[in-house]
Amino acid sequence: MNVGEEIERLREEIKRLGQIQPDGSYKVTFGVLFNDDRCANIFEALVGTLRAAKKRKIVAYDGELLLQGVHDNVVITLAPSPSEDGATAVPKS
Repeated sequence: MNVGEEIERLREEIKRLGQIQPDGSYKVTFGVLFNDDRCANIFEALVGTLRAAKKRKIVAYDGELLLQGVHDNVVITLAPSPSEDGATAVPKS
């Protein structure tokens, strides 16, 4: 799997595990991602995938290097994709 594919899988996992925000972004803590069995099976190097996604401005989080335990409460924010900026919002009846 190349970096682009891993980042796309990361997006899917953050959406699965995270909470959607009013602006269309998703938030999840590093601990939730790191300790999830499915993520552990997908990502050989979760921290490396997160760093690559941060460089591409797909995710945002404080700090450079995230470590298990120490940074479990660090919030990772997945930026809304262009098609999710309200275009998919369903009006309430």
